[in-house]
Amino acid sequence: MNGNKQTTGAYPVSTEWAERAFIDAERYEAMYEASIADPEGFWGEHGKRIHWFKPYGTVKNTSFERGKVSIKWFEEGTTNVSYNCVDRHLPERGDQVAIIWEGDDPKDDARITYRELHAHVMKWANVLKSQGVRKGDSVTLYLPMIPEAVYAMLACARIGAVHSAVFGGLVSEGLASRIADAASTVVVTADQGPRGGRKVELKANMDAALDKLPEAVASVIVVRRTGAPVEMLQGRDHYYDELAETVPDECPPEEMNAEDPLFVICTSGSTGKPKGVVHTTGGYLVYAAMTHQYVFDYHDGDIHWCTADLGWITGHSYIVYGPLANGATTLIFEGTPTYPSVSRYWDVVDKHKVSLFHTAPTTIRSLMGSGEDAVKSNSRASLRLLGSVGERMNPEAWEWYHRVVGDSRCPIVDTWFQTETGGILITPLPGATELKPGSVSKPFFGVKPELVDPAGEVLDGVADGHLVIADSWPGQVRTLYRDHERFEQEYFSTYSGKFFTGDGCRRDADGYYWITGRDDDVINVSGHRIGTAEVESALVAHPKVSEAAIVGYPHEIKGQGLYAYVTLMEGEAASDDLRKELVSWVRREFGPIASLDKVQFAPDLPKTRSGKIMRRILRKIAEDDFAALDDTSTLADPAVVDHLIANRQNRKAG
Repeated sequence: MNGNKQTTGAYPVSTEWAERAFIDAERYEAMYEASIADPEGFWGEHGKRIHWFKPYGTVKNTSFERGKVSIKWFEEGTTNVSYNCVDRHLPERGDQVAIIWEGDDPKDDARITYRELHAHVMKWANVLKSQGVRKGDSVTLYLPMIPEAVYAMLACARIGAVHSAVFGGLVSEGLASRIADAASTVVVTADQGPRGGRKVELKANMDAALDKLPEAVASVIVVRRTGAPVEMLQGRDHYYDELAETVPDECPPEEMNAEDPLFVICTSGSTGKPKGVVHTTGGYLVYAAMTHQYVFDYHDGDIHWCTADLGWITGHSYIVYGPLANGATTLIFEGTPTYPSVSRYWDVVDKHKVSLFHTAPTTIRSLMGSGEDAVKSNSRASLRLLGSVGERMNPEAWEWYHRVVGDSRCPIVDTWFQTETGGILITPLPGATELKPGSVSKPFFGVKPELVDPAGEVLDGVADGHLVIADSWPGQVRTLYRDHERFEQEYFSTYSGKFFTGDGCRRDADGYYWITGRDDDVINVSGHRIGTAEVESALVAHPKVSEAAIVGYPHEIKGQGLYAYVTLMEGEAASDDLRKELVSWVRREFGPIASLDKVQFAPDLPKTRSGKIMRRILRKIAEDDFAALDDTSTLADPAVVDHLIANRQNRKAG
């Protein structure tokens, strides 16, 4: 407790954590106040955590003014992300393991040292250059969760190319649109991608995508993952290993300006059309490295495992760039949490002595459905911290994660950030923050969250409103690829002079933030505004429910009705009696105004590979508006949508 009064309803910081962690409660308060009072001075000092070829002068040059939105950090400085993540560690960490790879099959694994990583990245950089890639060009990466994906990302950064990593669950239409949007003339893929005991035909998917883009792509580099025979178009398609034999081993890093683009990453838009979010070099790396160290309290010797896909921002920031910039050992996992058994995650934790474990609430809720024995059959003694990101974590899942996975000894950093933020914005710090199940707690250094009402008035104290960020931070998105006008419209037009997150949020009497869901996840039932997150939390508190999602749909009497998608615990059977029981369960919690109108049992929900539930798709299904489903290619399993459509409830008001 560090002598401080315990926060209402919170788990206190242990003495051990307060003494060992980089940031304790007193230091957090002092650093946060300094970061807000003097951001130029604060970030001017913390920007030195990475190597600069040429020092920066102007630390912060930003404007959120409509029509003049401009975001620049460390702009005169020059650096190279690949150099920071690899080369500078060689004198002291050359023989340290940089990457642990765990394959889909438990028998497949590898350990890559920083010295080996350096050699791979230089070879990859020269292979890309041999195919005509130069500074400023974009390269689309469509790869499974294998070390080669990291090599390719760092190789792009080394030569100044902009990478666009696309996750392996995407199919031809969505893949083609991303290649075209990024204007890539060189793409990288693999023959196949093992996942959950199955093989994803990556090269075939790439071929189908390129059929829609005649002559747009000049070179396809193919990694042999399984060795399966694939179609190779002469003159266009090349196996990586064959190209690697023809290029030099050495490749010096390109000197990059802090504001040169590092990568483009697609995220879903409100219209369903993906947005190409642009992150740049210097500020992004400073922020990713700093949040990785302080949020996860990374110390030398820790093994950090983030279960996200490399195609998502969590994978970029907390598998690759943040950990490697800090000289950490990071684990990459190719498989799924339930193959070949529901104990797979915990098998991996024990096998590789993982100490920092970071996953999505949707995964936690899914694993809850498999019961405690699947977790407790393993030791997990190496774990010292648990992390969460992606969806709001309901208190029941938080308690299970803490009690069962962490043996009630591991603090949970339940974090909030977005693709657009580049890194974590609101989070506990394990040595400083008392933990409230379900709350993402307090802002990270330099982050100025505000709650506003629909008119844009700032709400003080205890409040419930729209979450905005009042000032810039180094990891912030700079623009949307080739569409700055849409960037301003999406993020700065709703509330003048503020970055609009699109999330609803509540702040309690202790200053803790509670994400209540997307702003469009508020349903107006008979004139009453109902937050879907609260109803979902009530549903998953039922002992037979593993996961739930609530959306609104047109109702003849109420205006909007509540449509519930419910995934049951393993071994539980769907029935009309259980449907009625769940309706009564929610009514007892919220009263008749929150009565569920439709309950659809679903074996799974449409999610991105990062674990985010795509409620936009669920709303369209509930509305029978299938023509407006738009792009479903970002889903981990697009087939889920077909199942939900086929089994939707008759939605006529009774």
